[in-house]
Parts: sequence; structure tokens; C-alpha cells
Amino acid sequence: MQNREYRTCARCVMDTTDPEITFDENGVCNHCNEFDKVTSKRWFPDENGAKKLEAIYENMKKKSASKEYECILGLSGGVDSSYLALKLYEAGIRPLVVHVDGGWNSELAVQNIENIVNYCGWDLHTIVIDWQEMRDLQLAYLKSGIANQDVPQDHAFFASLYHFATKHGVNYVISGGNLATESIFPSSWNWSAMDADNLHAIHEKFGTKKLKNYKTIGFYELYLYYPFVKKMKTIRPLNFMPYIKSEALEELKEKVGYKEYARKHGESVFTKFFQNYWLPMKFGYDKRKPHLASLIVAGQMTRDEALKELEKPLYDDKELKNDKEYIAKKLGVSDEEFEQILQMPSHSYSDFANMTVKYNRMKKIQKFVSKLLGKKISNYS
Repeated sequence: MQNREYRTCARCVMDTTDPEITFDENGVCNHCNEFDKVTSKRWFPDENGAKKLEAIYENMKKKSASKEYECILGLSGGVDSSYLALKLYEAGIRPLVVHVDGGWNSELAVQNIENIVNYCGWDLHTIVIDWQEMRDLQLAYLKSGIANQDVPQDHAFFASLYHFATKHGVNYVISGGNLATESIFPSSWNWSAMDADNLHAIHEKFGTKKLKNYKTIGFYELYLYYPFVKKMKTIRPLNFMPYIKSEALEELKEKVGYKEYARKHGESVFTKFFQNYWLPMKFGYDKRKPHLASLIVAGQMTRDEALKELEKPLYDDKELKNDKEYIAKKLGVSDEEFEQILQMPSHSYSDFANMTVKYNRMKKIQKFVSKLLGKKISNYS
């Protein structure tokens, strides 16, 4: 339930659990105002978006005409990537379809992925992360006490995807990221999952074995090698169509036999636990708030509906107990050891080595070069 001591935005449901939130004279938060003034200008859920997307696809097809695949698509089994796969198929796109198995897939996620690739008639390439290394890294992150516990999975996903794309000569990465459901997220709650410096620093302090097979992407690979040398670009097609998640889910059920998860991120037991228990318990962060706020500013939900959603409990006691036992067993620790780890001190990512200095230096150089040439220099991989 909404904590009364927090000040809440008059338009959405973001509140002062985001320490950097600000409010205007009408009580509307900076997230809503930024959506209106900046973010919404990159969102095209209309005929204009359809024309833009068609042009993007045509350009992609032209540049990839001699290749076996036009792009690479990471398929997690979640609604976003699954619906995106369906739309790519209907648009006649030839993707290299990759699933990265980090060890936490639910059986239902595996079934949904199979249903999608069978419907589309595509081959599926599954990259299985070395579980012993993933387990060690996952435990290291839990012991570090930082907020984003999904980094081991997320970094492995994107690193594997980019290495695999390079291996197959693919230049376009198709992402299910979208502004309809993810336009709002407080930067104070998170840090980039692609910070390999941070990942290695945390693992060096709390890990017990070397990461020999776990692939990472370094700072210069991420910001220079992939975008400027390998000419890789990310396309987010869902930003160019009217993406309403509830309607997308029904279409997936009807066309491919997709099965709905009991809750958001039900495709991964660990992600469900991290978002619905770890973050609220250790940091007071409820990730439903930015998600619901995104739906509000996108016109897909009213503020009253969102507030009612927030009144629902994050976890059923029995479900939480079962998930804790499952995760402890999967990580190879006793229930008691797992509880001890959960009670270790919380930390910020910045308590460990990270890429902040490199990033800030790069942004200064980018700004200088852009000013010198009289045009914006950027390429996002």
C-alpha cells in the first residue's frame, strides 16, 4: 500500500522513494514533464510511426540483402520480445533468433519461446551460460548488496547477443524496449547493467572462481567498437506502433498459443524475487511505480487504477517462501545461509569500481566534436 509519508506526483504514481524526484507548481513530477517535453517526441504510435518503421525496415533489408539474416533478435519469452517477434514475422523480416539461458528460465518461458519460433518457422539459437560461473557471480552480487541484482543475467544476455551478432555478420539489433510501458524509470534506482568494470569489481571482491566462459562487453567495446567499428545499431520497433501490452498478450494467445505468466517477469523466478522482494525490502523501491507511471503518461491507465494496483501485495507469503527455497537450492546454499546473505549491508554500485569517469570523459569529447563539426555525433549500439 502507498506509504503516506511519501509525496506522490499529482499525475502519476511516482513518489519520493526516488530521492531525485522534483515537482512543479502543480505537483506534477519531473518524470511526467520530461515525458511530455522530451520522451514523447521519440514515440510514434500512429500512422507516422508506421511509415517511419517501414522506411527503417527497407533500409535494413537493403543493407543486409547479401546476408543470411537482416538482424538479430533476443527472445526472452516475455511479452515485449514475443510480440516483437510476431510483428517481425508479419513484416517479412529475417532475424537471427537467439535465446540466452542464464539458468533461471521458468518452464512456461521455454514453452512460450518454442511456440513463437514454431509459429514463425524460425530456427532458434540458444546460448547457455556456464551455470557454475553464473551461480558464483549471482552470489557475489547478492553479497555486494547493490540494488540491481539482474546485472549478471542482463549483461550476459546483451554481451552474448552482441558477440553472436558479430560472429554472424549482423549489424542490426532488434530490441523489445519501448516507451509505451518503460518511459519512466528513476536513474537514482539503477545503474547500467553494461558496466563491465563494476561487474568485475564486485565479482573480484565477493566471487570465488574466475569467469572464464562468461562473456562481458567492456566500455570501449560498448561505446566505440560496436557502434562505430562494427556499425551496429539498435532498433526498437515497438516505439513505432500502438503497443498496448494487454492487447498484445491477447494477440499472442490467439495466434501462437502463448501462455500468460502469473505476474510481471514471471519468465524468470529470480527476476520476480529481485523486483518484488529484494528491492522493496532493502531499498524501499517498488518497480511497479515507474511501470504504472509509464502506462499513465502513455494513456493506457488512469492514476486511480494504478493506485489500486499498488494496494495489492507484492508477494504472497507462501509464494515468497517457495521462491526463497528454490533460489537458495539453485544457488547451492542452505536456507539459513541465504537469509544471512539477504541481511548483509546494502551498498550503492558506486561503492565499487565503475565506468563513471570514462563515461563522463567520453560525453565531454562527444560534445566537443559535435560542436566542432556542427552536428550531433552519436551512434547507439
